Amino acid sequence: MKIRFSALAAACAAACVPAQAQEVHVAQSPESAPTLAPTVVTATRVAQPLTDVLADVTLIGEEQIRNSGAVNIGDVLARQAGLTMVRNGGPGTTTSMYIRGAEQRFTAVYINGVRVDSQSTGGAPWEAISLDQVERIEIVRGPAAAVYGSDAVAGVVQIFTKRGEGAAFSPYVGVGMGSRRSGKLEAGFSGQQCDIDYAFGAARSTSRGYNARPLPNNPDKDGYRQTSASGNVGWQLNQQHRLEVNGTYTDMDVQYDDFVYDASMPLFDDHTDNRLSTLGAAWIAKWLPEYTMRFSVNESHQRYETRPSPYLTKTSLRGWLLHNEYRWGAHTFTAALERREDKLTNDPIARKRHQNALALGWGFAQGAHTAQLSVRHDRDSEFGGQSTGSASYGYAFAPGWRATVSAGTAFRVPTLYQRFSEYGSPNLQPEKSRNVEVGVRYESGPHNAGVTLHRNRVRNLVTFGAPGPCAGTFGCYESVGSATMRGITISGGTRVNGINLGGSFDWLEPKDNSSGRTLARRARRQLKLNADTRVHTAELDWTLGAEWLAVSSRWNNSANTQKLGGYGVLNLYASATIARDWQALLRFDNITDKSYEHASGYANPGRSVWLGLRWQPRW
Repeated sequence: MKIRFSALAAACAAACVPAQAQEVHVAQSPESAPTLAPTVVTATRVAQPLTDVLADVTLIGEEQIRNSGAVNIGDVLARQAGLTMVRNGGPGTTTSMYIRGAEQRFTAVYINGVRVDSQSTGGAPWEAISLDQVERIEIVRGPAAAVYGSDAVAGVVQIFTKRGEGAAFSPYVGVGMGSRRSGKLEAGFSGQQCDIDYAFGAARSTSRGYNARPLPNNPDKDGYRQTSASGNVGWQLNQQHRLEVNGTYTDMDVQYDDFVYDASMPLFDDHTDNRLSTLGAAWIAKWLPEYTMRFSVNESHQRYETRPSPYLTKTSLRGWLLHNEYRWGAHTFTAALERREDKLTNDPIARKRHQNALALGWGFAQGAHTAQLSVRHDRDSEFGGQSTGSASYGYAFAPGWRATVSAGTAFRVPTLYQRFSEYGSPNLQPEKSRNVEVGVRYESGPHNAGVTLHRNRVRNLVTFGAPGPCAGTFGCYESVGSATMRGITISGGTRVNGINLGGSFDWLEPKDNSSGRTLARRARRQLKLNADTRVHTAELDWTLGAEWLAVSSRWNNSANTQKLGGYGVLNLYASATIARDWQALLRFDNITDKSYEHASGYANPGRSVWLGLRWQPRW
């Protein structure tokens, strides 16, 4: 089999020679190879060097994701500045992610450029997004509706799965085991042959879990089973044209304890079946050295079902995007046409809507000055025209130093469930916001520091109020609220005696303008610290790291009568290359066995340990 594969690879490589004859590559040693500046695409939908990006951006790489030992993406994001995770129990249970104190429905989420959202709860189903096969995550804080349209009120998170590049064929296999009978098996391969690059992977994770809602006479453990897969294929037709296709799939079966407990009723083994799939295709054409066009079509589907209590909701999103980019010296001009279609099936609801949009952008980067202007007009099938805009400016006033200022508007239309369920009202209005922020950042070699002050005011805030305006007797959705989320983020990092140190501090004031109370489940203060170092021995090359998360007290409810205590969690990890093609990871989470809650009545895991082993040949 090895001889046949080598012969096939050689034949394919020979067939590729004519297409590559005009291009010469010179191999370089790691010491002599130039270091490429990190680039991001999420801030403006245009690839930019990180040094030119004006938004508050964070990049999370593959090594950091792998060392996290996390089951889903929420655990990784919760360790980033300005982000807060609230989860009703363990991995796989309902998860909310707040950016700068804004609810999860105010964050636009993409997987390989494919939008994911729930027209039932609003916002991305974070608990259904798997970390397996994820290669990079980009986080943009601040409004981005002038680029992405509805929902991007507080920020954008884009997740990228692995792509094939470099080696002709690179397989990998990984196994892991940990506390509470947790286990994982993953495998995949990637590569590049001729003008085609590819990457495929699949994983299976299980856990016995723990009692996430410790109620009297209900001591059952709440575990999960997760199956995930992803694939990316790219075909470089010639120097000007490229085709790409990508897809992901996650199926998560999670045990949970019903919200209402009645000792007189029989106990049930409650489950949720949460499925999320994405599919996207794109054609990238470089018509001129200065002009690039990208046309993409995509769709995503989420299916959420509970049993034995009957509940089923399905959300389908479909989108088309024609994005044009023209570079002229220090200027970058963009123009995009976009269509989005939303569909909700939640008996007896079966509703659809769509939005058509035109977006224009201008970017400038030269010398000490950087600027960005964006405007967008969305035509919603239910609410008519919605216009948004943003403006940003950065000035490098000294070597390594840059000051930035930005302002923007954003909106989000109510979900179909908020309008047409028994708790809904067709008279709900789009939520709208105005955001301003200023920042100063320093970066030189391994040293960096930054301070950002931000303020986001949201009006027509959709809240769940008293019964009356709708058919439901429990309560009704209404768009009468107003909230202001303002705060400051301080972050930095350095390297001292071979140890990398980093951290962030967030002070937040999330206020309900109508009542003057603090918005529920938002911590006013968060401190996140991390450190790692490499230790070389005769046999092994170790990476040792530690993370500490400290969160202040929060209110569990909007009335500010139920208080959740503050907490601190310490995590430790060690990874090493134990043989030429083998890597090992040992991780301890919540090593002090701290007892704490994200939501009242829902316990978080205690002390946990995870051991992982991965084989990936270096050919």
